[in-house]
Amino acid sequence: MPEKQTDPDWNISERDTLILRELARDPQLTSRSLRDLLEEKHGIDVSHVTVSESIRRMRKDGVFREALVPNEENLFFSLFEFQFNPEGFEENWREALEHVRSSRHTFMYFLSDGDYQWKTIMMFEDREQESKWIHDFYKEYGELINNLRNSVVTNVLKFGTDPELFEVFQEDNGEE
Repeated sequence: MPEKQTDPDWNISERDTLILRELARDPQLTSRSLRDLLEEKHGIDVSHVTVSESIRRMRKDGVFREALVPNEENLFFSLFEFQFNPEGFEENWREALEHVRSSRHTFMYFLSDGDYQWKTIMMFEDREQESKWIHDFYKEYGELINNLRNSVVTNVLKFGTDPELFEVFQEDNGEE
């Protein structure tokens, strides 16, 4: 994973933005296919080597991350939300957070504002496995947890990044 930058200094060209958009449409595109798309759709003549170098540079600079994401039809997704009990927090919080972060079921783990909620999107083979994970988590860290809410994700209606999202890079550079 690239080093986290506190103040990104990305210089994203129009071509790089188009590459990101095309990859968002189809992450399996080869650099040769991307080169052809850039030529056909956008009138940009560039070699596949240049396309490959652009992707490598953006990955290295942390412009995007790559992750293996299982097909959402094969696993059950759940959203867990929890708060920590202030009593005993100082001694136990790190171990509990590391437990959640390192769990093989954790897909995404984050902190949200408002009520200072920790949230995680988790994946399980079935509801029984999910229930066992919750039981074991409470058994180990129950005194630290104020409230654990879980929401079963019953239908994944969208799973992916819209290519147009990457237009923000052009807006940041003053380009339209």
